[in-house]
Amino acid sequence: MQVIKSPDVYDVVIIGSGAGGGTAAQVLTEKGIKVAMLEAGGTIDPLTDFKEHVMPHDVPHRGAHDDASMYFGEAPYNYFAAPNGFWDIKGEPFTVAKGNKFQWFRSRVVGGRTNHWGRISLRFSDYDFEPYSTDGLGTDWPISYEEIAPYYERVERFVGITGSKEGLRTAPDGIFQPPPEPKVHERLIKESCDDLGIPCIPNRRAVITRRTNGRVPCHYCGQCGRGCKTASNYSSSTLQILPAVKAGKLDLITGAMAREILVDENAQVTGVSYVDKATRTERQIRCRSLVLAASACESARLLLNSQSRRFPRGLANGSGMVGRNLMDTVGFELLGQIPAMEGMPRYNTDGAGGGHLYVPWWLHDQKNKDFPRGYHIELGGGYSMPGLGSFQGVARKNGYGVDMKAAIRRNYGTYINLAGRGEMIPNHMSYCEIDPDVTDDFGIPVLRFHFQWTDYEWKQARHMERTFADIIEGMGGNVIGLSAPGRDGDGISVGGSIIHELGTTRMGNDPKSSVFNRWCQAHEVNNLFIADAAPFVSCPDKNPTMTIQALAWRTSDYLAEQLRKRNV
Repeated sequence: MQVIKSPDVYDVVIIGSGAGGGTAAQVLTEKGIKVAMLEAGGTIDPLTDFKEHVMPHDVPHRGAHDDASMYFGEAPYNYFAAPNGFWDIKGEPFTVAKGNKFQWFRSRVVGGRTNHWGRISLRFSDYDFEPYSTDGLGTDWPISYEEIAPYYERVERFVGITGSKEGLRTAPDGIFQPPPEPKVHERLIKESCDDLGIPCIPNRRAVITRRTNGRVPCHYCGQCGRGCKTASNYSSSTLQILPAVKAGKLDLITGAMAREILVDENAQVTGVSYVDKATRTERQIRCRSLVLAASACESARLLLNSQSRRFPRGLANGSGMVGRNLMDTVGFELLGQIPAMEGMPRYNTDGAGGGHLYVPWWLHDQKNKDFPRGYHIELGGGYSMPGLGSFQGVARKNGYGVDMKAAIRRNYGTYINLAGRGEMIPNHMSYCEIDPDVTDDFGIPVLRFHFQWTDYEWKQARHMERTFADIIEGMGGNVIGLSAPGRDGDGISVGGSIIHELGTTRMGNDPKSSVFNRWCQAHEVNNLFIADAAPFVSCPDKNPTMTIQALAWRTSDYLAEQLRKRNV
């Protein structure tokens, strides 16, 4: 097969366009560096692809029929959703080892998951970078909070993060815009939390409330999970990638499925071999340095598939750590019904498209817990738009007609959801590897996942369950039960389902036990860098996106300096 080689040699090629890839592209192009970006999915036009203002009655099919579904990566998805990725992509499988459970959500569109994420933006705490020194479990990071804090600040100033200064060690303060007002159900949850001695504070989210860099503040205009045409919330597509392309600073190549990283006899990256998904032709793009930002598992897959005489176990994998230490956030959710909210006046509770309050971890210093580390709590409720499955089976309980309508009206908006998001301790049973027998439609070997929770995570989920029940009952409410599908056993999330997978190519000072150094530069290949969640050493209870951005910014600054000095 003829391989089409690009005539240009780029200073940097970035693989992936999510939070890490978008941030790397922004930082590098602003320094005048010649950059190309490969994205496996399609391009996006926020003005036509985001449907935050479209209602079911606006389209003949009501959004329910497969023929009305969007196709990105040839896989159907909900018509109203922001164009993104899927759990199962036609022609792009993954496998799970026998006796294991794992779900892998992949975004196949410019901007990746930032088009549809929850936008919770939390700094890691100082102790999160020293887990082993704190309790003897896991491994310490090779960097400290003090080193990354200036980059958190840069992200917060550029993106715009709401919040309030609380002085909590478990929830470090940052550069905040004013938070939106709490919703009614959140005020009631806060009252119960106050009685229990649990902090409940304004959420830290990437949704602006003040005009920022020409962007208008969030004005509660639509369904935020479907995207944001006004860029009032952060997505790498609208804030970083498309502006750089429009300014002629970034060459964006979509529909490019990376197959292999190419290296020379000196163990230096020379380019990337990828499949043009539209034509099924193999192409090569050349570069002086490479930034992996394809997501933790996709980046590990690419490294493992990049085998050569020098790297028989995969590129930069002399330590054997590529694919190891796979982690995901521990999830547990409980639903409650609050009689005090029956008969309330109806009002639009969408707000800024998510919780306006949240509960940070509050027991860091407690020594008598039966599990290590901790979790935070995300709050849900209000008069959300009814959909399939709404009203908790009212029709089954009340039949049809007047009784059913009365029950729906009485219960509408009276339910709350408490979602725990906790820390997983890395373990030897959780990792990804190349499946020896399965390839995707492009002939590229796929990942096989192994994943197991340990007693640490199970006991944490039980603590969540007891705490959530206390909060609901403190509101005078009734615990209904588990509120989220796809759960494992007694309600703990299936690995990968929280979509926070990370840790597959961890960073460290020792090349024998880590893949990347403290600058997210490969120990064995000095012009190979990484800017997603793969180099994470631990999985704190904080959502990872802002730490991905901060690390990507820090790594990009370092890479730019190394390029200037011609060290790479």
